[in-house]
Amino acid sequence: MKVDAKKLVVLVTGATSGFGEAICRRFAKEGAKVIATGRRLDRLAALKKDLRASCHTAVLDVTDRAATEALVKNLPAEFSKVSVVVANAGLALGLSPAHEADLADWDAMVAANINGLLYTVRAFLPGMVARDEGHVVLMGSTACDFPYPGGNVYGASKAFVKQFALNLRADLLGSNIRVTDIEPGLAETEFSLVRFKGDAAKAKAPYAGLDPLTADDIAETVYWTCTLPRHVNVNRLQLMPVMQAFAPFAFKRK
Repeated sequence: MKVDAKKLVVLVTGATSGFGEAICRRFAKEGAKVIATGRRLDRLAALKKDLRASCHTAVLDVTDRAATEALVKNLPAEFSKVSVVVANAGLALGLSPAHEADLADWDAMVAANINGLLYTVRAFLPGMVARDEGHVVLMGSTACDFPYPGGNVYGASKAFVKQFALNLRADLLGSNIRVTDIEPGLAETEFSLVRFKGDAAKAKAPYAGLDPLTADDIAETVYWTCTLPRHVNVNRLQLMPVMQAFAPFAFKRK
């Protein structure tokens, strides 16, 4: 029997744009309670206005461990039994080769993509274990498997996400808690705008002439994995637009 979305309480980090916002809207559409978190209060307020009583919002920077832990304790009663955690918050910064990269960019990616994800999962996992029910959804990337020039720390951070998801599955064996790593390929959101620090022309270039994945595509995928019958666990799910595939081996000839 499929999971009834109306019985779910879904927490989403990075919910102020892109995948996170679309995931909130997809679950709310089916009657789930949604906890939308992010750093931009104005966007959270707009989301709350649209989703109304089905949505609770909280300003949260996932790199702040104390704030993430406090969020668990301060949820309203009707939102307190979180059954799905979507650790979506993260970013890519820059495309410079490793020897030229800005170390501040590396630090920011590690802080959000690794530490922030860990703080989120660790904050909500004990409650799931105590209730013996839940689903942890981690937002990975095809960059976890396929390297590309300039993807150094971003790709490495997503490889961490992939392995952490698999290790969580090992730790949680025997419980009714599912763990899924969603690994999108090229998807058009604010991702590139953040990577290129607001340079709109550079941000549009990766999508030129292509039909990339959308935030709604990813939201639908997350929703599907979370509403499958409870005995089914999707360990990893990797998806790309049709016009994206795997790069050939690179050679630097003399």
